[in-house]
Amino acid sequence: MQKRNISDIIESYLKDVLRDASDVEIRRSEIANRFECVPSQINYVINTRFTPKQGYAVESKRGGGGYIRIMKLQVVDEAEYLDRIILMIQDSISLRDANAIIENMVHEQLIDEKQAFIMRAAVDDAIVQSIDKPNQARAIILKHIVERLKYR
Repeated sequence: MQKRNISDIIESYLKDVLRDASDVEIRRSEIANRFECVPSQINYVINTRFTPKQGYAVESKRGGGGYIRIMKLQVVDEAEYLDRIILMIQDSISLRDANAIIENMVHEQLIDEKQAFIMRAAVDDAIVQSIDKPNQARAIILKHIVERLKYR
C-alpha cells in the first residue's frame, strides 16, 4: 500500500470540501492545526495544486481576520473557456502545467480520456525534447490543439 504524503492529504481534503461548494474560505492556521503541519505547508499545497491551470482561483487576505478563499473556475461558455486556456499557456509551458490543463479539460468534460491521451502524447517530453526550446514548442502545440477544439 502506497503511503500518501501530507500535501496529498491536504489537497484531497480541500477538494472534498470544494466538491459540495463552488468556493471555500479557510484559515491557514486552522488547516495546519487540523493536519498537524506548519502553515507554510498549506501555502505550498494551495500554490501548487490550486492554480488557474488546474481550474481554481485563489484570493487571500492577511492579518488577524485573514483568510484564503479557493474558488472553482466555472465553464460558462466553452469557446470563452478555451480562449482563457490559450491565454494561460502563453509562449512557454512545462509538461506538468500542460498535463494539468489537459486534466482540467477532462474534468470539465471539454474532452474525453481518448482525446486527453492524444494531447498528452503530442506535448510529451519524448516529442519536444529534440527541439531547441521544448517548453515553447509544447506551448505552440497545445495552443493549436485547444484552438481547434473551439471548432469541432
